[in-house]
Amino acid sequence: MSLKESGILARIRELLPGGDDLMDDCGVLPPTPAAQTLLVTTDLMESGQHFRLDWHPPDLLARKLLAVNLSDLDASGAEPIGYTLTLALGPEIDGLWLDSFLQGLAVASRQAGVRVLGGDTVGRPSGLGLGITAFGFAARWLRRDGLKPGDRLFMDQRPGASLRGLRKLRAGQRWDPTRPDPDLQAHLAPQPNLGLGVRLAAIPEVHACLDLSDGLSRDLRNLAEASSLSIVVDPDLDDAALRGGEDYARCFGASLSLMELERRLGTALIPAGYAVEAGLAPLLVYDESGPRAVPDLGFDHFAP
Repeated sequence: MSLKESGILARIRELLPGGDDLMDDCGVLPPTPAAQTLLVTTDLMESGQHFRLDWHPPDLLARKLLAVNLSDLDASGAEPIGYTLTLALGPEIDGLWLDSFLQGLAVASRQAGVRVLGGDTVGRPSGLGLGITAFGFAARWLRRDGLKPGDRLFMDQRPGASLRGLRKLRAGQRWDPTRPDPDLQAHLAPQPNLGLGVRLAAIPEVHACLDLSDGLSRDLRNLAEASSLSIVVDPDLDDAALRGGEDYARCFGASLSLMELERRLGTALIPAGYAVEAGLAPLLVYDESGPRAVPDLGFDHFAP
């Protein structure tokens, strides 16, 4: 089934929540509620760079595209309201593939309570480019630069499952919906704990937060550098946990104890480290010889 732009737009209007409003050059955001802040995030996903068409089912790819954007909003303390969608489609993308993608995006959108507000479609010589810009309202913008010395850092899931899934895909394993592998699911269709970030933002003793997307060693470094501090990594985190990326967990710093945070949030947390005054490197680990720098093991979008 070949693609025509008019047919693509018709299917978007038919399938996606809010799609029936996409008749004008612009979309409309709802008014920002009093005492709240409008936040925006955007993510691009390119075939060959972020995913491979031969191992990523289109409905799961759509779910991931939306999830990674909503995860950014949630880690900032925002409730999502909607998004714009950009599709750059090569000739190998046919109507059946696109229908499966849009149906997956429609299901994920309804589950998250968000609607499409606008976007664009374009052809390209080959491959697939996907983009979402998502919007949300936050009563408190939970930023990266609020860490204080002595804050403990926690995560709502242990990183590494997505990296294990990626390694399995590279080894030849493929997604089987009748026998879902949790590592493959973590990579192909991550399910961030949406809503946790909003609850974290309501706790004054939580000082900073981000979502884990480029690997724990990179994201902890981002927190440390934004707050002009150093972070001492928890000794129970091994190389796989530090190296893994695309986990989409909340990673946050707070002055409260693990027990108190778990009581308030009603969810289990995993220690990631603690913040100290700026030292010899943004990320540190202690061994018998004293502190040493932890290298950046995260994903590099510009690596050859």
